[in-house]
Amino acid sequence: MALPPSFSDLSRPELEALLIELRGKVAALEKIVGEQRAEIARLKGLKSRPAIKPSGMDKATEPVKPADQAKRRLRSKVTPRVIIEDQVIKAAAVPEGSRFKGHEPFLVQDLVISTSATCYLRERWVTPDGHTILAPLPAGIDGHFGPELRRFVLMHYHQGQSTLPRLVTLLRSMGVSISKRQVQRLLTDKQDDFVSEAQDMLRAGLETSAYVSTDDTGARHAGKNGFCTQIGNDWFTWFATRSSKSRLNFLDLLRAGHTDYVLNDAAYDYMRKNALSAPLIARLAAQPQTEFGDQAAWLAHLDRLGFTALTVTPDPVRVATEGALWGSVQAHKFLCDAVVLSDDAGQFNVGRHALCWIHAERLVHKLDTFTDQHRAAQARVRGLIWTFYASLKAYQRKPSQRRSVALRARFDRIFLRRTGFVTLDRLLVRLHANKDELLMVLDRPETPLHTNGSENDIRCYVTRRKVSAGARSDIGRNCRDAFLSLAKTCDKLGIAVWDYLGSRFKVAGHALIEPLDHYVRARIRPA
Repeated sequence: MALPPSFSDLSRPELEALLIELRGKVAALEKIVGEQRAEIARLKGLKSRPAIKPSGMDKATEPVKPADQAKRRLRSKVTPRVIIEDQVIKAAAVPEGSRFKGHEPFLVQDLVISTSATCYLRERWVTPDGHTILAPLPAGIDGHFGPELRRFVLMHYHQGQSTLPRLVTLLRSMGVSISKRQVQRLLTDKQDDFVSEAQDMLRAGLETSAYVSTDDTGARHAGKNGFCTQIGNDWFTWFATRSSKSRLNFLDLLRAGHTDYVLNDAAYDYMRKNALSAPLIARLAAQPQTEFGDQAAWLAHLDRLGFTALTVTPDPVRVATEGALWGSVQAHKFLCDAVVLSDDAGQFNVGRHALCWIHAERLVHKLDTFTDQHRAAQARVRGLIWTFYASLKAYQRKPSQRRSVALRARFDRIFLRRTGFVTLDRLLVRLHANKDELLMVLDRPETPLHTNGSENDIRCYVTRRKVSAGARSDIGRNCRDAFLSLAKTCDKLGIAVWDYLGSRFKVAGHALIEPLDHYVRARIRPA
């Protein structure tokens, strides 16, 4: 496309087409430049750009399997989840004198997809006093689209990661008369029960779990960049998209829908730990009011006490607010003795905090080395960390006080050593400062050594983001987060999402599935 004399003469579609073409050319040129640089480096005998691969520490430290178990497992048989119907097929032209030897089974699974439309003729009566009596619709009918269609739409969009236009095209090709707006309404309208169930599931997890693992990733909402935070463990997963990923945001999410601010012992301990001055804490403790219904009431209280007028570091309003939020979390019996496991992002450092060993070792793995001495020191330290990590995994299987003491002393020997590689030595000092968080497993053996669970959980959200970017409305955002949370939790609990939606929409033939928070609470907390 030849450039025009003036861009102001172009219409918006022409400008967009020009921009798309130019971006494509820039991407192609960047690829060519990268290939040329690599070729020039090769011809000059220079080292190419390093390719940093995953360390593989977790898999490499798994116990060796016996030889008979190390063999490749055969694919197990697929058992149908429906009733198998027997149909006898008679043989044709059987010669006289043949003997019948029974039947040879041959299982065939099939899928029946059909579209139906029913016009319910509802009787209408008028009583002598003028009141109208209208026959009720069958159970599960809510609107002009039946329960089977509603769960089909939700299943394909959220678990199948489909897009709205593709879903509309699929439904229309199957004979359903439906518009894009109607499908959008099926995804977002009247879904408060699902959003509430996801919230209750989070509360159950925070009340009963011995640990929770958390992570976050980028998100888009209302045309702006935001962040999605994941909270979960082996039995549940919950997502929430917000505009910030600060510690205030994380503490707000840990309240699981509650809006109160509470001043109690947990709140004051948090304030002391985060360097809020003693006179300010005493000023808060001297007031008779300790509970505030919402953010406006809390900020008004801080303004009356003069917190907002202070210009010191750390910010008294922020620290006091974080403390009141943590007090609310504890007041609602959330995370009372549970461990919060994270990748060392600062916003997750609340309560009993544990760190991921995979992320800690990755810092050593990604360290730039420039001499043979540096590379030898890095390899030696990584070997020590791998061996120590294997010992921690063995301790999880059979914990004892004697082994705990020995592992703590061994941790000091690894991370207090001096290698002569200054950058590596500084990193080891930094990791040693996190000793209590890295060795949380010695006190709580049920706590995982890594956040692989959170990273695996959050992949479904990343896929959703790649497929359809972000939501435009708060309702759409809440529904997306809730259904992804419910689908992931169903997978962990061994509940088919198709059956779960059938139970919620009262589809005939589906057994009642209890609210998911009941199943989460049923998981016995390790001693």
